[in-house]
Amino acid sequence: MPSNIIDMSGKVVLITGGSRGLGRAMALGFAEAGADVCVASRKIDGCNAVVKEIEALGRKGLAVAANVSHWDQCDALVDTVYEHFGRVDVLINNAGLSPLYDKLSDVTEALWDKVIAINLRGPFRLSSLIGERMVAGVGLDDGEEPAGAIINISSTGAIRARGDIIPYAAAKAGLNAMTEGFAQAFGPKVRVNCIMPGPFLTDISKAWDMDVFNERAERTIALKRGGLEHEIVGAALYLGSSQSSYTTGAILRVDGGTE
Repeated sequence: MPSNIIDMSGKVVLITGGSRGLGRAMALGFAEAGADVCVASRKIDGCNAVVKEIEALGRKGLAVAANVSHWDQCDALVDTVYEHFGRVDVLINNAGLSPLYDKLSDVTEALWDKVIAINLRGPFRLSSLIGERMVAGVGLDDGEEPAGAIINISSTGAIRARGDIIPYAAAKAGLNAMTEGFAQAFGPKVRVNCIMPGPFLTDISKAWDMDVFNERAERTIALKRGGLEHEIVGAALYLGSSQSSYTTGAILRVDGGTE
């Protein structure tokens, strides 16, 4: 293919939270670029639906039910993917959660721990396990140099925390910091980067008051709108491919120019 076209043929991608929203868009984007994709999420039915879409594109898919907030389920997910595909070339830590609360004193220890576990602990464990296998070249052909990529999906909330997302913002800020740490730990063989999305109009946005959102977007977002799901794909493909061979430890804003 022309050198300016991203070709992921022969690559294997694992994406958590891949059954809907930005995760589904990225899963299909990598499949369209030629990759085989493992879709992991808590609900297997949603994973199976996306795998059917992946297979319709002529690629191999694997659906795995996994709650990445649990250490043992992260371990089992990694084992399952390697047993099925033999390798992972790109890990996308996309699973996330930001529960609503009325006031800060209503944030229970259980809620706090759940948010930290899904948004931070899971990505740490998966990156540790898969990153080490990438460095070791597990599943690569003879003579094939390790060139794995890990992509964390953060949030602009990490740098612009609001009062109603403090646990989530704290976890995502930790994910930003962890991105740089893993880039140092696994370089030069594995690149670790982060996408920091702003407001995207996914299924989650169906619960928003769109009149309020649109008014705020006019004032605070340079593009004056929310993002569409497919608009995350190009950034993920860039960071997951050799096109970003000199990019690691980076945090890329994809937020429409949000203030």
